[in-house]
Amino acid sequence: MYRRGKERILLAMVFLYTLTGGSILYLKEPTGTDGKWAIAAALLMFTGFMLLSVLWQWRRVNFDQYIVPLISFLAGTGVVFLFRLNPGYGYRQLSWVVIGLAALYLTTTLLRRYRELADYKYLVALAGILALLLPIFFGIEQGGAKSWLDLGLFHFQPSEFVKLLLVFFLGSYLMESRMLLQGGEQRVYILPGVQQWGPLVGMWLTALLVLVFQKDLGTALIYFGTFLAMVYIATARWMYSLLGALMFLAGAAAAYLLVDHVHTRVAIWLNPWATAQESGYQIIQSLYAIKNGGILGAGLGAGYPGFIPAVHTDFIFSAICEETGLLGGVGILILYMLLIYRGFKIALAARDEYAGLMAAGFTAILGLQVLIIIAGVTKLLPMTGITLPFISYGGSSMVANFILAGMLLNISGEADSL
Repeated sequence: MYRRGKERILLAMVFLYTLTGGSILYLKEPTGTDGKWAIAAALLMFTGFMLLSVLWQWRRVNFDQYIVPLISFLAGTGVVFLFRLNPGYGYRQLSWVVIGLAALYLTTTLLRRYRELADYKYLVALAGILALLLPIFFGIEQGGAKSWLDLGLFHFQPSEFVKLLLVFFLGSYLMESRMLLQGGEQRVYILPGVQQWGPLVGMWLTALLVLVFQKDLGTALIYFGTFLAMVYIATARWMYSLLGALMFLAGAAAAYLLVDHVHTRVAIWLNPWATAQESGYQIIQSLYAIKNGGILGAGLGAGYPGFIPAVHTDFIFSAICEETGLLGGVGILILYMLLIYRGFKIALAARDEYAGLMAAGFTAILGLQVLIIIAGVTKLLPMTGITLPFISYGGSSMVANFILAGMLLNISGEADSL
């Protein structure tokens, strides 16, 4: 029951995939060190993930055996492409993956009794709000968003971790108040009282206002989407989704009229060619890169991703599509779909409704983040400046997503079968 054979076979396959990518980089420039480091990175990541598998078997835990190989595949893709794009980012991303592995193991060790946090839900909410306030007063601006803290050796983005706190708070509060929020059949069109909705709406409004001041609209959208998803899952009342959609439309219209940053993003989305050499340059180059990749791609190291600003963060998916083609891009999307599928399967198989709601919330965060950034770089939605989970360069995002994966593993370990 506790053997992890499938997980290790899949990790070995991921290792061969990542090793192949590193070897291609090495063969393109045998005298350089970047390809050698990419090969070393493949070996180091394989060792790290395999060590976790051995430790979990030794601890006799029955975690899902597909989550770790999937995130290993994504993280390996990100590290290889970052070594190809800018070796400096590749070295640092490898460090963040190692730190993420440590965070993953600590999460599966220290947060196994995550239910105890339900008794401290308001402290969790307060911690999240305070974390969002810090960048407003002490933060620095990057990419148009003032959501970072300068800690000297690295920059820290609190909003990445507040996403996790949001799920902890909502999961605890919704389970406590779900009967009042659901109401009876005779109250289908009547909202619960302020005492039920007050804390939820208060936290949502606070988070949204802070994020507007930070101009981190992508994260605000993730927060709002997660909020609606968890409320609907907990109550099964379509009325809340409808009201939430109306609130979103009203907020989006107000932000478009009042916030210059939002207005600019929407204008670029509607017609980037009007400012092709200025603000529209980035998305235009992204579209050209995806188009130039065709079906099979130009080949690893044979594209021109340097023309895309911020290609290592917001637009790394465009670089992947240019060099691996439509097949590579679809392959990445399939990996995310499988990861999201496993997340919702864990939610359905969870030991109780509280664990299921938590798993669904964590999975919603992941799915929304992928949807928003992929839609942004392909011009289906305005760009919001968030990262592609496990692939884009970013320490805060990487560590937070590994913690998220750890929570899914914790919940899966309680399920009877998956």
